[in-house]
Amino acid sequence: MSSCIVIGGGAAGMMAAYRAAQRGHKVLLLEKNEKLGKKVYITGKGRCNLTNACDTEDFFSSVVTNPKFLYSAVYGFGPDDIVKLLNTYGCPTKVERGNRVFPVSDHASDVIFAMQRALKEVGVQVRLDTTVSRIFFENHAVSGVECKNGKRLYADNVIVCTGGVSYPSTGSTGDGYRFASEAGLSVTERYPALVSLTCRESWCRDLAGLSLKNVQVTLMDGKWKVFQNFGEMLFTHHGVSGPLILSASSYYTGRYAGRELPLYIDLKPALSAEQLDKRLLRDFEANLNKQFKNALDQLFPSGLIPVMIRLSEIDPSRKVNDITREERRAFGDLIKALPLTVTGTGGFEEAIITQGGVDVKEINPSTMESKTVKGLYFAGEVLNLDALTGGFNLQIAWSTGFLAGDSVM
Repeated sequence: MSSCIVIGGGAAGMMAAYRAAQRGHKVLLLEKNEKLGKKVYITGKGRCNLTNACDTEDFFSSVVTNPKFLYSAVYGFGPDDIVKLLNTYGCPTKVERGNRVFPVSDHASDVIFAMQRALKEVGVQVRLDTTVSRIFFENHAVSGVECKNGKRLYADNVIVCTGGVSYPSTGSTGDGYRFASEAGLSVTERYPALVSLTCRESWCRDLAGLSLKNVQVTLMDGKWKVFQNFGEMLFTHHGVSGPLILSASSYYTGRYAGRELPLYIDLKPALSAEQLDKRLLRDFEANLNKQFKNALDQLFPSGLIPVMIRLSEIDPSRKVNDITREERRAFGDLIKALPLTVTGTGGFEEAIITQGGVDVKEINPSTMESKTVKGLYFAGEVLNLDALTGGFNLQIAWSTGFLAGDSVM
């Protein structure tokens, strides 16, 4: 069997090394950090949302960029497979809301420990605190890597699993993009994804820290719905965040980066406009002699009330029974479409993932090997692949890593 060097000990790297060694190859895993899986430790707020237990076809609908490229990888090693593997190596799992899969312990470290046990069992040699400075080639084929200390390590295959540039504190500094470029492969523009959105409206600052559950967010480009979904969001000093907004950001970043787009929050998505008007009428009739500002406690969180009054342009001291039907219906329209103007996103330092990367048109989707350089493979976030929150991005790492390790010759 041949020799293989895996660069990067994150989810994709650990999986690639495991599968290559399981197939009998001599595998060396090089990680620049002092431990494996540094970014995995912080996923899911430290609980590690390791995959999603949805149907396979639903999985692809949650992939934002290049879903078809992933068919071979995900069908070859899907959510059930990573769960089975982790269970085998001592990490039982559980399924929560939205089919999100977590370790039973709620500790991301248990996922890492399970993968370390797997690597040890199949004989993977791991070197920590080892930075690769370049990959070298001979006759359009890989021949090894050179480390930062100048030492050369020779191998028949190299799998690049260096991640993107999000959370650079975890070691994701874009090395893989440079390796790809030096090998003659194209790398697309990179953008922060699964990240907060910045907004023009100053009133967001007044609501910073306020979380809204069960709302619907719609991001528009003219008459085109860029994104629409239902869930939880959060106001920040600069705009909006939270699970719903993170997903919206993946459809904004890249294509619309730098452009202003309108975003609407439906605060009562379970009610139609007509049902909401009847609800407002009932509330107003129950508070006929109260001032407008004191009649909204049943509709909104207390922190949101002053902003809604300000945006309604109804005098807060007016008696409820003085509010006209037209004003009431206009207020209902505001509740169904609270408007914001998206101006941009947060940076890579807060982004969960990177959108963009090694162009998948130059990678064989059946093997993860470069189409032009023999023995050079790529897996995980370094590729131009990204998905929504919910465990999908880690599954992309597991699946592409497994396929790359399975394909080395």
